[in-house]
Amino acid sequence: MRRRQMHMSPEAQDALLQALQRLRAELKATAEFPAHVLEAAEDAKAALRLPDKDATHLPLFTIDPPSSKDLDQAMHLERRPGGGYRVHYAIADVAAFVKPGGPLDVEAHDRIETLYFPDLKVPLHPPSLSEGPASLLPNQIVPALLWQHDLDADGNVIDSTVSRARVRSQAKLDYRRVQQDIEAGTAEEPVALLREIGKLREALEAARGGVSVNLPDQEVTLEDGSFRLGYAAALPVEGWNEQISLMTGMAAARIMLDSGTGILRTQKEQDDQDVIRRVQDIAKLLGIDWKPDVPYAALANSLDPADRKHMAFLSEATAMLLKAEYTTFRDHHIPKYTLHAAIAAPYTSCTAPLRRLIDRYAGELCVAACAGQAPPNWVLDALHCLPCDMARGKGKAADRRAVDLVEAAVLKDRLNEVFDGTVINTDAEDGKPKEGTVHLADPAVMGRITSGTDLVLGASVHAKLTRADPLFSGKHKILFNTV
Repeated sequence: MRRRQMHMSPEAQDALLQALQRLRAELKATAEFPAHVLEAAEDAKAALRLPDKDATHLPLFTIDPPSSKDLDQAMHLERRPGGGYRVHYAIADVAAFVKPGGPLDVEAHDRIETLYFPDLKVPLHPPSLSEGPASLLPNQIVPALLWQHDLDADGNVIDSTVSRARVRSQAKLDYRRVQQDIEAGTAEEPVALLREIGKLREALEAARGGVSVNLPDQEVTLEDGSFRLGYAAALPVEGWNEQISLMTGMAAARIMLDSGTGILRTQKEQDDQDVIRRVQDIAKLLGIDWKPDVPYAALANSLDPADRKHMAFLSEATAMLLKAEYTTFRDHHIPKYTLHAAIAAPYTSCTAPLRRLIDRYAGELCVAACAGQAPPNWVLDALHCLPCDMARGKGKAADRRAVDLVEAAVLKDRLNEVFDGTVINTDAEDGKPKEGTVHLADPAVMGRITSGTDLVLGASVHAKLTRADPLFSGKHKILFNTV
């Protein structure tokens, strides 16, 4: 991961803070909770009843950014006698605190998901819960949905189940330290096994045709009063950790399909022949050798985003994938399409209930199914509304627009400067694109670029900054022209 601190003038800093406040007002996003919701949170803590099942003997650990307090997941990994692995995966039991139809529930349905801004977080639930007794923070006994996955020696899941339990995480780890310990060979076995199991799961993902594209993300942080903007490339351990979450989401989807009632995250394969030909043409244009017998997933997984031509292809191609959506079903009326194309398997969101509304419902359905019980009525009553509720989520819009604002503030005092960049996306018009997206290595900016001549995908360009205004009311707060 590489970060570079970008120094802003006081004027630019003030303009950015104003713009972020205006963005939150536009999104109707506030970090404050109404008094009656905060009161309900206190009542929920006082009324908490821990599950009868005691799993506090499991030496669970979490892996999160160092500053995180709303910890959704904790795990313990071990070898099974006779071969294979056992994964215990504890998920925060938000339903233990949120009464259906009560103030916390109504507020969560209004917020949908936690929103992240450079200067603050707008949480889904009051922090007195999500950063307290509902969180899997170390050394506190809390309620959880405890998954147990048994895997064979190749990483295939042979059995999965989930039930309520009281748990106690014993360690809060962070990605960088875990990566260092695993590479140095100093990690204890439950942590070291994350690489072993993660790599097996990554191989299985590739074999079934799943796509894992590790494009560098723009990351904005506020530290010591200064904004930092940089490109963040995921560490290998983040991918291994994600494989545990994906495995759980796939197991949950299978449990719900077998039970006949559930919520799936679905994504159809792109079958528009014009789009497919466009992706193939892009590969050819960039000099990427795409043999006819190689599926798109295999090609995408083989590319290196550090190569500017590979990054340009992946940026353009992933933008052409069909949008994922939520699909619900009940009473064994299984939908016609159940797959998530990028994962290449049925999948659901169930591992982040502190930060995403729908995960609480998916978890309840799986617990009921594994116990041989009917789903709770409050889940069934909400089922048909959940896809529309999730569609109202503002997380992606908040992320993208907040980054745009920081970019504009960083560059506000650098109008008419010329930067070196790479064209990573184009808007084709009769095959002759005049507009697109330029990727600058320094500063870490991706902005709109226009050209008097054709833009060539993957080409190096000199980009002159013609606009950088976080308070600009139009769509593109940053604009470059080729020179």
